[in-house]
Amino acid sequence: MSLDNVTPGPKCPEEFNVIIEIPMNADPVKYEVDKSTGAIFVDRFMSTAMHYPTNYGYVPKTMSGDGDPVDVLVITPVPLIPGVVVPCRPIGILMMEDEAGVDGKVLAVPTNKILSLYSRWLKPEDLQPLRLKTIAHFFEHYKDLEEGKWVK
Repeated sequence: MSLDNVTPGPKCPEEFNVIIEIPMNADPVKYEVDKSTGAIFVDRFMSTAMHYPTNYGYVPKTMSGDGDPVDVLVITPVPLIPGVVVPCRPIGILMMEDEAGVDGKVLAVPTNKILSLYSRWLKPEDLQPLRLKTIAHFFEHYKDLEEGKWVK
C-alpha cells in the first residue's frame, strides 16, 4: 500500500492518522517521507548529540503554515518504526518558530482504542512535567550547531 492513499481519517481533527518519519529515541538523523515516491529519505544528519524524545510524524494530506504537512509529536511507551500509520488524538501543541517561519507541532497520543494507557491524558499538563521539559528542550536546541538554522 502506498502512503499516498492514507487520509487524515474520518474523525479529524478529534482523531487523525499520523505517518511516522522518525522513531522516539532515534539517533540524530532527520528523515522525511518523499511525497512523490513514498520512500523515506535522509533529510540531514543533525550536529547535536541529542535523541528525539517522541516519535515524529505528520498528518497526511494536510498543509501547515510552512507549506509542509502538519507535524505531530506522538508520545508512546515504545518507539514506532518509520512509515507506520498510527491513529492519534491531540493533547496540545508546541508552538515554535524557525528560520522558515512559524512551525507548530501537535502533541498527540495514540487513540484510546489502540492504547488505553494514556486515556486520562487530555492536555499537556497531564504529562509528567519532566516529559514536557524534555520535549521542549530538544526542540529548542536540536538545530544549535547547524549553520543558518535556528529555532525558538
